[in-house]
Amino acid sequence: MASYEIVCLTNAGRVRTGNEDAVFGEPELGIAILADGMGGYAAGEVASQLAVDEVRSELCSSLPLLLRKSSDDLTRGMYEDMRFAASRANESILKLADRESEYEGMGSTLVIAVMVAEQIYIGHLGDSRAYRFANGQIEQLTRDHCWLDEQVAAGSLAADALSNLRYKNIVTRALGIEDQIDLEVHEHSVERGDIFLICSDGLTDMVTDAQIASALETEEALGARAQLLVDLANANGGKDNISVILMRAASDEQKGWATRLLKRLQGTSDS
Repeated sequence: MASYEIVCLTNAGRVRTGNEDAVFGEPELGIAILADGMGGYAAGEVASQLAVDEVRSELCSSLPLLLRKSSDDLTRGMYEDMRFAASRANESILKLADRESEYEGMGSTLVIAVMVAEQIYIGHLGDSRAYRFANGQIEQLTRDHCWLDEQVAAGSLAADALSNLRYKNIVTRALGIEDQIDLEVHEHSVERGDIFLICSDGLTDMVTDAQIASALETEEALGARAQLLVDLANANGGKDNISVILMRAASDEQKGWATRLLKRLQGTSDS
């Protein structure tokens, strides 16, 4: 039985002919990955898929081993392995760009989410985002790694400068930009009924937080809610590729199952 429900959806939008986003979800392990590629021709598509493939390969092989560790060691190991996976993806993108001239300058944003029992670990680079929807409220869990946002946060620009689209998409952290990357990682508690949204800027540039909350508040199945978000982005212009991953926190039955499994792997079960 799957421990978590994960739905992945990606769409080219109404303007672009290709799709440079890539998504992946593994419900059995609680892993979700999203990458939004950058670069001319097919380079962005190559970068994002390479990022997802590298991170997926690393985490799907390492997570079962991490789950055997104690709680503190699990958290420490999760941070380290998520950063290692992102670094591996960065190295692969840089090597391919150096080897193939048509891929020169390609890169990708990245969001990694791993749900373990009553915690979720989220790592990200760039302006793809993660949100939590709980009790009718939407909360942004990631901070965009963009020049404009960082200037506003530092007090160098007024908050209304965020409406200046001329600088909005200048990312300051991404895969494929530099040899060394700094994946920002945080952990959050998971409560019953929580829904976590991971998305590319093709959604958030077209759909407001209030509209996202309204879509997630419906009683539809998780897949239908994801489709509603994509449809909203397209209805509002669909100017970019749109990718959505929804992760639902375990039900009481599933959460108990996940917690018992974690304790058994860590050797702390009472049974």
